[in-house]
Amino acid sequence: MPRQSALLVLDMQEYFLDPASHAFVPSGRSIIPGIQKLVTAYSQRNMPVIFTQHINTRQDAGMMSSWWSELIVETDPFCELSDRLTMTNASVIKKCQYDAFFNTDLEEMLVSKSVTHVVICGVMTHLCCETTARSAFMRGFDVWFAVDGTATYNKDFQRASLLNLSHGFATPVLVDEVLTALHEDE
Repeated sequence: MPRQSALLVLDMQEYFLDPASHAFVPSGRSIIPGIQKLVTAYSQRNMPVIFTQHINTRQDAGMMSSWWSELIVETDPFCELSDRLTMTNASVIKKCQYDAFFNTDLEEMLVSKSVTHVVICGVMTHLCCETTARSAFMRGFDVWFAVDGTATYNKDFQRASLLNLSHGFATPVLVDEVLTALHEDE
């Protein structure tokens, strides 16, 4: 992996990580230590770390408002990013759709930093992570998708996304493989 990579940490919000939330992803908390290792490694190398925060209004939700009975709104305390992850020197992009590139300045941020590769981690694997991976690929970025750095509601969704992405969109990797590649690139 070249030095021109960026770490994209998608939607690690209490909405998905707190057991009191109706959208709780049971495996979500288990990926936090690996994501934190990635955040630390990227930060220590002054490489881009970009967090996304999914927030909706009825106006910008589009089809999501008909699919989901409840949207993540800014007034919901669960919309906050997890304080279990260090965000020092990281950028935060607010998004309103599954695709982190849709109506955001993510692509411009990556291009301005000469990024050619992205490492995707976060929640939910089969929605925001997969959609963003496909979108990154379509924009010409080489995509590494963290198998043990993504989580969703069940193993079937996780496996289906990994299977689909690995056939033409992304390279499935383990967090430790990314860390090894970063170390070897020094």
